[in-house]
Amino acid sequence: MRWFGFLSAVVLASQSMPVSVSAASGDDRPGAGETLPPVLRRYERSDNVAVVLPGLARNEAAAASPAMAGPRPLPATEVRLAPPPPDPDRPRLRRPKRDYPADFERDSADFLGRQIGIWSQIEAEVLLGEPMRERPAFADDQTVDGRILAFADPTGRYEELELDFDRDTGLVRTVFAYPFHMTWPQCRRAFGSNVTTAEANKGRKFYSYLDRRLDVLVDGDGKVVSLGLY
Repeated sequence: MRWFGFLSAVVLASQSMPVSVSAASGDDRPGAGETLPPVLRRYERSDNVAVVLPGLARNEAAAASPAMAGPRPLPATEVRLAPPPPDPDRPRLRRPKRDYPADFERDSADFLGRQIGIWSQIEAEVLLGEPMRERPAFADDQTVDGRILAFADPTGRYEELELDFDRDTGLVRTVFAYPFHMTWPQCRRAFGSNVTTAEANKGRKFYSYLDRRLDVLVDGDGKVVSLGLY
């Protein structure tokens, strides 16, 4: 009974005490208004409180963290104007020398001349490789009747070799060889002088052998421009 009477007195006392303005406004700070009883005070914080955590400044954090700082600039490209010095310990890879027929090594133009009417472009490329360029071949009436393919001479004897392929048969019909250094007197010592002579353009002369299937084009200075085997 004594406990019941004590609780009733506390409730009556709390109802008789005035409510402060700070309670209505949610301000529970001491000194902001009349003090509320402890049972009526709000101890939790309001939801609109901004909390600032301690840490580095934004620019300092970016400098400390590569991910926040963004991609780093690429290093400058090193340009070398001269090749690096050779490394004596580095092994050198050499392409094996190809074996050619002995007659071809002796005189590539003469060897190819013996393939006239036999070889097609496929056989020629097996020996000489891919052609460097081509041009049309013309008949006497200036109609195209074939094509001429230019090849490098693997033996190094001639500056260039040209093969004229017939349009209808597809076989070699003429071989042109372009010497590096050959004069008309040297050509006569090698093949003789049983020739007929005809004037060509640009001061050149055209010599056609009567005892062999060979034509020679010579420039105005006596230098052999080409040998034609047919």
